[in-house]
Amino acid sequence: MALASTDRKLFLGARMKRLRRELGLTQTRMAEDLGVSPSYLNLLERNQRPVTAQVLLRLAEAYDLDLKSLSSDPESANATGLSEVFSDQMFRDLGVARHEIAEVADSAPGVSEAIVRLYRAYLDQRRMGQLGSVGRPEDGTLDSPVVTPSDWVRDYIQAQRNYFGELEDAAAELAAELKPEPQDFPGAARERLLKRHGIGVRVVPVDVLPESVRRFDHHRRRLFLSEVLTGAGRAFSLAYQLSVLEHGERLNAMADRAAPPDRPTRNLLKVSLANYLAAAVLMPYAAFQEAAEKTGYDIELIRARFGVSFEQACHRLTTLARPGARGVPFFMVRVDSAGNISKRFAGATFPFSRFGGACPRWNIHSSFRTPGRIVTQIIETPDNQRYFTIARTVARVATPYAGDENELAIGMGCELKYAERLVYSRGLDLREPMATAIGPACRICERPACPQRAAEPISRTLTVDDFTKSISPYPFASA
Repeated sequence: MALASTDRKLFLGARMKRLRRELGLTQTRMAEDLGVSPSYLNLLERNQRPVTAQVLLRLAEAYDLDLKSLSSDPESANATGLSEVFSDQMFRDLGVARHEIAEVADSAPGVSEAIVRLYRAYLDQRRMGQLGSVGRPEDGTLDSPVVTPSDWVRDYIQAQRNYFGELEDAAAELAAELKPEPQDFPGAARERLLKRHGIGVRVVPVDVLPESVRRFDHHRRRLFLSEVLTGAGRAFSLAYQLSVLEHGERLNAMADRAAPPDRPTRNLLKVSLANYLAAAVLMPYAAFQEAAEKTGYDIELIRARFGVSFEQACHRLTTLARPGARGVPFFMVRVDSAGNISKRFAGATFPFSRFGGACPRWNIHSSFRTPGRIVTQIIETPDNQRYFTIARTVARVATPYAGDENELAIGMGCELKYAERLVYSRGLDLREPMATAIGPACRICERPACPQRAAEPISRTLTVDDFTKSISPYPFASA
């Protein structure tokens, strides 16, 4: 099959520019890699020249790309967000077509993200207005739109495809200096903290740290860890403290370069980057990626090999995006028993709901009925894309008998075409699988006759009469 035909010109300007920025390359450097002039690359990025077959091949060779990733929609997350925005009743009379949304999301991802952020700010302002106050008078934000630090940081990390090469390099260097076997990491980390930084580590009773699990005392040079932390949790805390002490300037510089809107957001971003670095120290990229491939992505085996928790291993799997050594592109979510999403990361696109929770038909919710067991499911989203998913409950800390329940559920998944590389798909028919149709949050999902629907879609008219009882408690008119 030809990569480009004479009757159909291929314009990939926005995608090439996005790829270059993700790789941290200048136009001059990418032009050298592709064997073209910087001025010609500039024309390609501005869609003033079509991409030739030769340039496509050079892209694939230079950056280890799957050409299908260029012809597919890499910004489906943006397209999904825009679809949710334009399903609001205020835009109903515009009749914005799906192909228009996809075109805007692909050609102008920055504009798409701006629209989504404005809509989120509008929703936040409306919700706070319903509570009787908008903004915070003490910091001068009264009556101004609200963008939460967690939303900003999550979007920033996702814009980087959850991969930071600079941190991977720093982690590999630190891990090489420590030279521990995975199970011996806590001992090596304690020794380095003491000898290089003069910091002692103490595990203390829960009543000493009743509202936290880790605290660093600068004056006494002590790192206090709560007894409720698991072994994996203590190891991660040690890795985090080392990361902050030895690469604090790097983390500060990266946080500043991101240009967050305020100090709280910057602080949260720095902590998130430090967490990434800590995970990379515990699970160095090359060794982790090799273990994942050799075990068929058996998370329990991987977790045991590196002395980490199930959740930590899952999170690390979403970061395997190094050019030339990519892993299966996973997405991951963490939810509580009420369906609230507290963590959401993706090494590839997945139509997460930007303004709601996960679909109740996804068995991540039913995993609470089988604690500690991995359950699998093949799901199909409204755009007819299929994904292979696994889900399992986790507990991050030991829970005292009288303490609050802390059980959460982790959902992991990838496009169905990668499923054959996973140990969890063995014995399943991946050619003609049984797929469960899911959707985004009920308010924007237009799948008809869903018995688990919790609300009618805002883009459709509710149709209830005295004569018919439908499968769904909220039947609605078709488009």
